[in-house]
Amino acid sequence: MTGTPDHKNADTGREHTSRSVSPYKAGLTCTCPNCGEGALFTNILEVKDRCDVCGFDLSAADPGDGAQVFVILVMGALCAIIGVILYGPVGLPPAVVAGVLFAMVVFGSLWMLRVFKALLIALQFHHDAREGRQEDIAHEKKEGDDT
Repeated sequence: MTGTPDHKNADTGREHTSRSVSPYKAGLTCTCPNCGEGALFTNILEVKDRCDVCGFDLSAADPGDGAQVFVILVMGALCAIIGVILYGPVGLPPAVVAGVLFAMVVFGSLWMLRVFKALLIALQFHHDAREGRQEDIAHEKKEGDDT
C-alpha cells in the first residue's frame, strides 16, 4: 500500500497508512482508492494494475464474488417490484414487460457491477484487508497467551 505511514496497527502489526480519499467516494466514482482521481477500470469490469495518476499498485485488488452477489440480490428485488407494477396496475402486455425487464437487467447489472466492485476494492484497500496467513494466526495465538 502506498501512502504515508502514520503508525503500526496494534491488532495486525501492519503499518497504518493515511488516506484522504473516502472509500465510498472512490467506490461510487470508480476511481483509485488512493488518490481518488485515476480511473479504476481499463474496460467495463477489468481492474487496472496501477493507477495512471499516482502509480498506486492495484494488482492485489480482489473483490471476489461479493459484487456479483449484491447485484443479483438488488437487481432481483428491483425487477420483481417493477415487473409487478408494470404488469399489474400499469397493465402493459407481458412481452413489453419482459423487454423492459431484460434491458433493466442487462444495463443495470453492468452499471451496478462496476460500482459495487469498485466499492469493495476501495473498502479492501481502506481497511488493509488481505488474505490470512500463517503468521497472522501465530500472532493471534501469541497475543491470546499474554492475557
